[in-house]
Amino acid sequence: MDKRSIYDGLNQLEVELQNSLNNLAEMKQSLQEIVEKNTTLELENQRLREHIRELNQVADAPAESVKQELSKSRMNLEKIYEEGFHVCYDLYGSRREHDEP
Repeated sequence: MDKRSIYDGLNQLEVELQNSLNNLAEMKQSLQEIVEKNTTLELENQRLREHIRELNQVADAPAESVKQELSKSRMNLEKIYEEGFHVCYDLYGSRREHDEP
């Protein structure tokens, strides 16, 4: 090999290495953008899950608070009804048959 062909070969190798380095830098930048976007989406997803959990707790809370807000007499009537007795005015105290309403 003469000096000229060695020099041309090294120049060609340098150009190829520079192109590979540029491609690698582009891939690195793309990967960094993907990781940042993924992190952002994971945080948003976590926030949304917490928000849904809070909404579910708020939705469940009114049912519990209504149950607690019943007066003592109303709670007694419910207990009597659950034991199988009528609590309406006409049939109060008589046993309900076959869990009739």
